[in-house]
Amino acid sequence: MTLMREDVTSLYEQIAATLQEEIERGAYEPSGKLPSESELGDRFAVSRVTVRLALARLTDAQVVERKQGKGTFAKQRRLQHRLDELRGFYDSLAAQGARARMELLRVETCEVPPGLRETFTAAVTRCLYLERLHRVDDAPVALAQTCMLLEADTLSRKDVAALPSYEMLERLGWRVVDAQMSVTAVGAESDIAAYLDVQAGAPLLVLRRTSRLADGRACEATVFHIRPERFDLLVHSGLEARLVD
Repeated sequence: MTLMREDVTSLYEQIAATLQEEIERGAYEPSGKLPSESELGDRFAVSRVTVRLALARLTDAQVVERKQGKGTFAKQRRLQHRLDELRGFYDSLAAQGARARMELLRVETCEVPPGLRETFTAAVTRCLYLERLHRVDDAPVALAQTCMLLEADTLSRKDVAALPSYEMLERLGWRVVDAQMSVTAVGAESDIAAYLDVQAGAPLLVLRRTSRLADGRACEATVFHIRPERFDLLVHSGLEARLVD
């Protein structure tokens, strides 16, 4: 960009506007680190004082943050997951333009884990159990532990690795009509902390979801452990939950 040095808009405001536009189109991903003050000064042919004024403008607008001894970083956009829509966690990330992917950690048929037994009827003692790690920009953001009715074991391992939970259910001919969700906060246990790359005891959001079919059966139950620094869990008062295609 060539600065308009006779423009009524000051030089530092023009620089700030240019950097903000670059941040919004992802020019500094995945690390988010901006060039140094010296590099920006050379690029725009201005003094460090002007650069610092531009960065201060962006800091005040909460577009960037200054990290002592490390430099200036674009603030990561907060993501949202709606609790009043029957939308899968992965689908929710992808719909917001996030670079999301799932990593399959474990899949097996087994006894329903203790933390999920109350979800199903007493007759359901075994399930298809999945553990998948959700990543955004290659950073781990959530660990999903899922139980599905044992009939789901007919799914191919390729589908289990690649498809969001609700899409897997649709492959089985199951249509979810209702889901119950609850949110709590916990300190990360050591095994979950290792997957999410946080310290043991670090605060995590726990989202529990139970999905039901038209006949009232629970067909899927998932516990998500979510790193909270980038997520807002939202609900719109007065709106009836709906399935999002």
